[in-house]
Amino acid sequence: MPQYTVLIYQSELPEDFPPEELRRLMEANQNLPARIAGHGGQIVAAVELEPGSTATAIRGGLVSDGPFAETKEVVAGVYVLEARDLDHALELAAMTPIVDGGVEVRPIAGSFGIPGPS
Repeated sequence: MPQYTVLIYQSELPEDFPPEELRRLMEANQNLPARIAGHGGQIVAAVELEPGSTATAIRGGLVSDGPFAETKEVVAGVYVLEARDLDHALELAAMTPIVDGGVEVRPIAGSFGIPGPS
């Protein structure tokens, strides 16, 4: 099956984010692979990223701390999933639990030194 990257964009969670809401969000993310499988897809990789404030950007040889652009939303995590086609990938990606923001879905073309999707 083709593979798709799901980039999760959302605002940084505030320090006073309610602990019970954080627990529900974490549980929803932990349960996502089973929900995706129940709809005929598969998550093959998942990565949670540290806050955007830990980012270091390199643009045109210039290194700067933090995200390159001033933005409310940052990339919070990435899923790689297998789906029948783009429409199926969009259906599966819509299940991604987020507080605010959204997701971006891109087909994976392949990777350097590693075989791409079949």
